[in-house]
Amino acid sequence: MSHTWPDHLLSLAEWSELPQDTSHRLELVEGVLLVVPRPTALHQLVVPELCVLINRQLPRELRAVVDFEVVVRPDRGPRERATVRAPDIVVLPTERVLAGVARVDAGEVRLAVEIHSPGTVVTDKVTKMFEYADAGIPGYWLVDLDPPMTVTAHVLVDGEYEVTADTDGQLDVLTPLALSLDVRTLTGL
Repeated sequence: MSHTWPDHLLSLAEWSELPQDTSHRLELVEGVLLVVPRPTALHQLVVPELCVLINRQLPRELRAVVDFEVVVRPDRGPRERATVRAPDIVVLPTERVLAGVARVDAGEVRLAVEIHSPGTVVTDKVTKMFEYADAGIPGYWLVDLDPPMTVTAHVLVDGEYEVTADTDGQLDVLTPLALSLDVRTLTGL
């Protein structure tokens, strides 16, 4: 079955009505439908491993989930349409995860994690970093898969992200969540 792609800026309501297409990863950027590159095999190996490591350390009221939609900017009228991103991992209140919601507002996200893939580095380091900070997400991690694999942890301070850790070894952060992991184990091998 073919589907006609929209020829106009989409509202959040129109985005919600689009058919679920599992052959593409999609995001909505200021009302524009964006096809996101498929992740590499290494990316797909690291995401669930990191998600499990995070979940083991979270209090019961928080859960990490994979590839979940976050409204980083709602519709603000016909000329300012919504932006919906799907970070590789987000930490949310457990009650929201169990409610089975399709997406959450950025204000509910405690930590967003993006893992660089070919074609996403600038978007992750610049565009999404600005969008997530502007939306008030307290923590943002960037994972660079190029050897040696690194994790750069950011915390929101006065509306901008500041680096709290940048390592290819042991990562220990206290804010916005107390988390500790060895970056060298992210492949699970």
